[in-house]
Amino acid sequence: MVELEKVLKDLVLPMVSDTAALDVRQMPSLNENEVVLYVYAASEDIAKLIGKQGVMATSLRAMMSVASHAANKKVSIKFEQI
Repeated sequence: MVELEKVLKDLVLPMVSDTAALDVRQMPSLNENEVVLYVYAASEDIAKLIGKQGVMATSLRAMMSVASHAANKKVSIKFEQI
């Protein structure tokens, strides 16, 4: 089975300046068919990960949707600054 946390972290790691502050965690969901992933990063890095008008966040969500397809799960990604 694909480790979705690792896949997402590998995708965002080259995009952040403060790699020590980056953390990706899976949180529980009320829906058993959904995986909720939180990306924690420094404020300026969160802005990069979301992108102008959310373009980068949308792209990351699309890539993670493909990655989660084998597990028949829906992926939700939330971005939080630390």
